Amino acid sequence: MVSLIPAGFRALPLSAVQLSLAAVLKCGQSFRWTSYPLPSSPDAESSPTHEYRLCLRDRVVCLRQSPDYLFYRSVFPGEHLSAEQERVSNEETLIWLKDYFQLDVDLVELYNQWSDRDQVFNKLKSRFSGIRMLRQDPWENLISFICSSNNNIPRITKMVHALCKQYSPSLISLPPPELSESDCQVPATYHSFPPPSLLAAPGVKSTLRGLGFGYRADYIQRTAKMLVDTHGCSISNTGSRENCEEWLTGLRDMSTEAAREELLKFVGVGRKVADCVLLMSLDKREVIPVDTHVHQIALKHYGLRTVGGSKGKGAMTPRIYDEVAAKLADIWGEYAGWAHSVLFTADLKAFSSFGIQPSTPARDMGASASASTSSSKRKHDETRNKAEMQRKAVLMSAAVAAIAAVATVVVAVHDDPSLLKDEYSDSDLSSIEEDGSSPRPEKRRKRSSD
Repeated sequence: MVSLIPAGFRALPLSAVQLSLAAVLKCGQSFRWTSYPLPSSPDAESSPTHEYRLCLRDRVVCLRQSPDYLFYRSVFPGEHLSAEQERVSNEETLIWLKDYFQLDVDLVELYNQWSDRDQVFNKLKSRFSGIRMLRQDPWENLISFICSSNNNIPRITKMVHALCKQYSPSLISLPPPELSESDCQVPATYHSFPPPSLLAAPGVKSTLRGLGFGYRADYIQRTAKMLVDTHGCSISNTGSRENCEEWLTGLRDMSTEAAREELLKFVGVGRKVADCVLLMSLDKREVIPVDTHVHQIALKHYGLRTVGGSKGKGAMTPRIYDEVAAKLADIWGEYAGWAHSVLFTADLKAFSSFGIQPSTPARDMGASASASTSSSKRKHDETRNKAEMQRKAVLMSAAVAAIAAVATVVVAVHDDPSLLKDEYSDSDLSSIEEDGSSPRPEKRRKRSSD
């Protein structure tokens, strides 16, 4: 197996059913990972298909994955490291990886528990395996989800990268992976996430608005200022983070309710954003962030009936939020927030084909049957389209006839006003039947004098 380790990488034995980078890093938990496709390999089933990169404060972490291993390396700015420095840095990166991906949790065991309790989950588990909850930096997580308000994953990603590029100096510039199939071979610059002190200045609002943040610019600046003013921005004893960042991380030691109460004090943080931060960076594994998307999942799959008969498309009231969260938590148990992330990912349009093996040219009758089915479908579609065009033509002819009839009546009335005593009641286009027939002439309405 050693010969299959990519050059410069180290290998951590880890099955893809315990961690799927392709799902976890793209399903809306974190927004700063960049992905590079790798060239196909003769041993495609066991070779990595992508390289994923994330800039931390002092290094860029690069990851690749095979079915049985997670490959990792760190790239530092400046001169090459000595052998001892490289050994220490690799140990640090490994510790960070185990913490960030929470590898102490047996995901396969959790999937089995959820499958026993939930038939909906049981049908999805094999296709969406390896989706676990990240343990992110709380400060970055908080700002990222303030950006998520009325937003989508690609745009949030763009905003977060723009924020880092604007307020953090470039740590390092790296070319795409060797022989990458990426369209862009220009080296990419990597920026760490800026600390609160850099986002607390008043001018941040206008700058972020200019970058397309809209009303979220105000939320970000004011939240950063609240943190700095209340908890300070001097560097903590650890030497790498500001005191206010340390305080935010300390919410992990509070109860869920107490930590949520603190988060809700920040500008732009409502219940859903607070719950995302609680789940994704503050170790509150039972918390289920609820929005209209999750509400629809509960209605569709779990028979939830909320107040007012809502179909999940109306305003999210506190009562509906609590009902949905309680219902799903009761089904999934202690790690309900983790199970929620799997169902949430499975319901995203971007993952509609995830876990489905692409069809390949077959040499048996199955291929012929597939081709025949495809041909039949095309013929069926053509026939249906032709029939639809004919139906529309009939409707149009009937409409023209009806208009002509109306015109005739109008002319007749003009010549003989007495005809108004008995007029057609429905001589307009709305009365044309689905089959294209016009209103029956014998259908009349009562005279106004009756």
